[in-house]
Amino acid sequence: MGSSCNVVSMALLACLVLNSLVFVAHGGDFYQDFDLTWGDKRGKIFNGGKLLSLSLDRVSGSGFQSKKEYLFGRIDMQLKLVAGNSAGTVTAYYLSSQGPTHDEIDFEFLGNLSGDPYILHTNVFTQGKGNREQQFYLWFDPTRNFHTYSIIWKPQHIIFLVDNIPIRVFKNAESIGVPFPKSQPMRIYSSLWNADDWATRGGLVKTDWSKAPFTAYYRNFIANACVWSGRSSSCAKTNSVSAGAWETNELDAPGRRRLRWVQKYFMIYNYCTDLKRFPQGVPPECKRPRF
Repeated sequence: MGSSCNVVSMALLACLVLNSLVFVAHGGDFYQDFDLTWGDKRGKIFNGGKLLSLSLDRVSGSGFQSKKEYLFGRIDMQLKLVAGNSAGTVTAYYLSSQGPTHDEIDFEFLGNLSGDPYILHTNVFTQGKGNREQQFYLWFDPTRNFHTYSIIWKPQHIIFLVDNIPIRVFKNAESIGVPFPKSQPMRIYSSLWNADDWATRGGLVKTDWSKAPFTAYYRNFIANACVWSGRSSSCAKTNSVSAGAWETNELDAPGRRRLRWVQKYFMIYNYCTDLKRFPQGVPPECKRPRF
């Protein structure tokens, strides 16, 4: 990082944190990068470690987590969601630390009746508190093919992307008293589970277990990210092509136009505009420019 870390305080923060990290940029081998953590063999890794599936039936769902913890970077994963009548199911894909004051960055895919669109639910937790939901319809059928869902996590902001199209930006607003996830390393998690008490139309539509098992598929995991090592080591760039991509990936003019397009035509809920929920005024980060 060198002397550039002295330019601004945000860069200094990044420099201090990265002293405890090791940078990696690699494509995924699920055997190498992840552990199947629950579900009693309902999660499976196959195709030489290149493909993973999670399944849900009436008895149990399933889940996995990354072997490594990360602190800042870009995480990409391709998912193909539960096809057909997925009402009541939730496929969650997220970054999270542990403990009562955990940080978390969420993608959650809320199932629906056949022919109706999935709802993509996003949220950001800092110090154990979330309540920053934004929800979207997707502009494609996420069950027919694999699509890439990405998180860019930097000291300055968090960007959610779908097929490299930004759908949401959560900016660091610590200057106005809003906590930002910047000090707790996070693992990558995913799970497929039954949430028919709330997932589809507020719980009005229940899971049709005659359609079980429900299965989601994962491939092409890539981490351009810093791995938390617990040692005093620098964040060395090990891949000359992609290692610095997450550091410089600001939204350019086309990216801002795509973000506006998604938020205009596909956003169906934004906590920042929910005046009934916040009668005393929306949270302070909602009053700042979005990008």
